[in-house]
Formats: sequence, C-alpha cells, structure tokens
Amino acid sequence: MANLNSASDDDEDAAVDTINITPLVDVLMVVLVMFILTATAQVSGIQINLPKASSTISLSQPKTKAISINDGGQVFLDAYPVTLNELEDRLRIEKAQSPDFPVIVRGDSAVQYQKVIEVLDLLRRLELSQVGLVTGKPSQG
Repeated sequence: MANLNSASDDDEDAAVDTINITPLVDVLMVVLVMFILTATAQVSGIQINLPKASSTISLSQPKTKAISINDGGQVFLDAYPVTLNELEDRLRIEKAQSPDFPVIVRGDSAVQYQKVIEVLDLLRRLELSQVGLVTGKPSQG
C-alpha cells in the first residue's frame, strides 16, 4: 500500500510543478494587438495632397498635435473638424497641460495660402514655438 500512495504523491507533485502558460499567452497576445494598433495609428482619414520639398524633418513625437487643412479650406485637429475658434480653445487647453508641445501643420497644396497663414498666426498668438510644416517628398524622374 505504501507504494501506491507514494506513486499518487508523485503525480500530485508533478501536477503542481507544471505551470499553465495559456493565460499568460492570451494576455500577451492582447497586449501585442493593442501595441500594433496604437503604433500604426496615424492621422489618416483626411485626404491631403501635400506640397513637395527637397528635405523633410520628422516631427513624430508622442504629444505632437496635427493640424490639417484640406483643399476646401476645412481645418482639422488630429482628424476632427474644427473652426479656428475651436482650434484656439483646444490648443490653449493642451498648452495648459503641457506648455511646450510640438505642432505640425499639413496644408493641401491646393488650399488658399490665407488659410494656412491664419492657422500659423493663431499658433504665434498662442506662443507655440515648436511648429513644423509637413511636406511630401518630390517625385523622382
């Protein structure tokens, strides 16, 4: 009888010694999917035909605000349509939270120059110093 009990004790110890990693793999898969979704999120959804420039500087930082102006003159803040007054209010709120955040302006090449100047003037009034104009790369050939 002693041999039967010792065999069953060994089975119980073996079951305790193994670790079930299935829940860990499930959690890691969810984290991986969330990382992929957030890493590839961009300001898409607004079709902007950017003017071309010979050199471009990357302003991709985590807190960068993107202001887009489409060919119809509509202004967007991070893919949400806004008026200039709404844009000013939202940027003031953002500046109160983090005073020196970068802003990029994406203007369609067919947009009226005056609209881009109005946005840049608004950024100057708010004393935002990290402002960049986004351009596309020139086509080769």
